[in-house]
Amino acid sequence: MPDERGHLKVFIGMAPGVGKTYRMLQEGVAEADSGRDVVIGYLEPHGRAETVAQAQGLEIVPRRRVTYRSTPLEEMDLPAVLARRPELCLIDELAHTNAPGVEHEKRYEDVRDVLDAGIDVFSTVNVQHLESLNDQVTQLTGSRTRETIPDEVLSMADEVVLIDLTPEALIARLRAGKVYAPERVPAALNNFFKIENLAALRETALRQVAEDVEVKRLEREPSPLPRRDEEGLVVLTQDGGPQAIAERLLALATLAPHSERIVRRAWRSAQRLDAELDVLVVRPPGRPPSSEDRKRLEELRRLTAMLGARLRVEEGEDVAMVAIRIARSIGATYVLMGTPAEPRGLARLAGGSERSLLMRLLRGLPGVDVRVVADPTLRSAAASGTAPAEDGAS
Repeated sequence: MPDERGHLKVFIGMAPGVGKTYRMLQEGVAEADSGRDVVIGYLEPHGRAETVAQAQGLEIVPRRRVTYRSTPLEEMDLPAVLARRPELCLIDELAHTNAPGVEHEKRYEDVRDVLDAGIDVFSTVNVQHLESLNDQVTQLTGSRTRETIPDEVLSMADEVVLIDLTPEALIARLRAGKVYAPERVPAALNNFFKIENLAALRETALRQVAEDVEVKRLEREPSPLPRRDEEGLVVLTQDGGPQAIAERLLALATLAPHSERIVRRAWRSAQRLDAELDVLVVRPPGRPPSSEDRKRLEELRRLTAMLGARLRVEEGEDVAMVAIRIARSIGATYVLMGTPAEPRGLARLAGGSERSLLMRLLRGLPGVDVRVVADPTLRSAAASGTAPAEDGAS
């Protein structure tokens, strides 16, 4: 193993066609001109003539051919890159899923190996590929991104460069045939590349990079000294600075698909608060999970593992009692849950709202902030006269 890990620089944008790969190649050429040993580990120009031209003069490590279900595919040749040992390797499309049969499932895992070998890496990604933004981007664009990367991959980058372009300029590039082939342009303009979608994605990308800059700024500040207060909570102190109590988040989830939205929102809150996150699922006792429940639980495990959160699965008839017990045991300072359903029928007359999960959490956890994650389906449900089921409650 080398003494020093390679440095990672990521070029991020709001959408395909903003110029991430072109900028990566441009900076790679500049590094080569300055005397560094630079190679292209993987390049996906998507037929864009300007991008292909920019790559001229740089050495390209030949791709590896893989056959999957009788279909020939080409992937980055990781062993060849490691054997070549350049100073800098350009690896496009960080969120790409590799064909079965190679070393890793995802390209960002290949990048980790290259970095561990002491090789610097330039790479590219679009903001919609960040796992914690998956639900938000789906809501904005109406299209779910299937290939995602853990947010920690972006966090481990030594430098993140935003390739910014106005929605109007990107649409002009699209119409000019600089993004997709002419036959794909009308469909793109009517779907993902609507100007309102691009404006929302641009704002998301700007916010993401701003948050990344702020996190790195805080990491460069002197480390605070930990101590414990009279209640046993960790307090961080710095000479001449304010005191801050360490935060801990607990997200209440179910095995319904929409609970993933709560987990992602909770994780982003935890990142802003520099807090740890636990995700709690409460199952009925003595009842074996169905095959669908097992599938949902496994999906939830994958999501929490990708985000770096802890999943806790507990049994109990009373969700509120279990949640209160777990929140107290871990010292949670915030609890996040889904939007409560309105009490109906006799439950409304009997004061059902007073016995709701939300009210019981507020009463059972004094001093703990309970946050409700907004449900984007409520607006459509209200318009249709239906009421969605409550998230994180029973």
